[in-house]
Amino acid sequence: MKFVDEFRDADKAHALAARITALCEPGRQYKLMEVCGGHTHTIYKHGLEDYLPEQVTLVHGPGCPVCVIPMGRVDDAMALASDPDVIMTSFGDMMRVPGSNGSFFDAKARGTDIRMVYSPLDSLKIARQNPDKRVVFMAIGFETTAPSTAMTVLRAAAEGLPNFSVFCNHVTIIPAIKAILDSPDLRLDGFIGPGHVSTVIGCRPYEFIARDYGKPVVVAGFEPLDILQSIYMLMLQLSKGTSTVENQYSRVVPWDGNPVALRAIGQTMELRPYFEWRGLGFISHSALAVREEYARFDAERLFSVPGVRVADPKACQCGEVLKGVLKPWECKVFGTACTPETPIGTCMVSPEGACAAYYNYGRLTRQRVREASPS
Repeated sequence: MKFVDEFRDADKAHALAARITALCEPGRQYKLMEVCGGHTHTIYKHGLEDYLPEQVTLVHGPGCPVCVIPMGRVDDAMALASDPDVIMTSFGDMMRVPGSNGSFFDAKARGTDIRMVYSPLDSLKIARQNPDKRVVFMAIGFETTAPSTAMTVLRAAAEGLPNFSVFCNHVTIIPAIKAILDSPDLRLDGFIGPGHVSTVIGCRPYEFIARDYGKPVVVAGFEPLDILQSIYMLMLQLSKGTSTVENQYSRVVPWDGNPVALRAIGQTMELRPYFEWRGLGFISHSALAVREEYARFDAERLFSVPGVRVADPKACQCGEVLKGVLKPWECKVFGTACTPETPIGTCMVSPEGACAAYYNYGRLTRQRVREASPS
């Protein structure tokens, strides 16, 4: 990849769209899921749906790390942060995620010491500068960000830093995809595989989708032509009646993943027996916890965490959006009571959230216009 413009060429996009249309069988509808929220934003930022024939529908998946965190885990983090001896640190996209008693920003406004960081290593720096405080890093994300947390734990262990810990909320993508496949709510023809996660885990873990469920998977990059080419590759498989895993993003994603990153995760973390996901409920072996060997850096062992389940607001339908059952504009509060300034659900908060993508790029307006147009 030399220039971004290579992947945003309109003529090539139209050519790919024509090839996709040519592969559509008369009378057949195709439903493809883009698992990653980053793909969702590219699709709506660049209007890629308008390049596709009406027979091809794209639906959103659960690949937004902030969106899938249940409200109860946010409340647990708020309880940790309320300890006067604690400095809570967090990535910026978690700062506005609503819990049952407001967000991190709300708690910060009330005087709680919560600080935004750009890397977990920033939390180590804060811990060194504040030896009389206990610094807790709110760790979230799929396998994409888990290596940075793992390396930070290893650095803290090497330094013998006694006042740093991690509140681990890292989740894994494969169990979530399996939960989608096993769900009776949705029937899919194929998957646009997540590019960022795949830089760590590779493509091999998706082989069960093609083998056991007969659904093709194409791991995709994040530029417009990446996604259109991935859709073409999926449609080509569907037209031939084949189901395999392909790697469109080979310029970045190695087939077997990143062994250094995987080794760091394996050294410091292990699978939880179960974990609650927003919209998907409890999924077994779908999240990571800090290993016993590094218990001194595990906030859940060092502090009393309430662990109370909290139901999502009844008006919010983030769960259905994350499962691909609803489009964001079908939620009754989308764009009215729920906006990026006043979010009710996480899908409107995160930079990778489907609702934020629809809102920011005017998809509600376009949908209303389309519905109002005479047939």
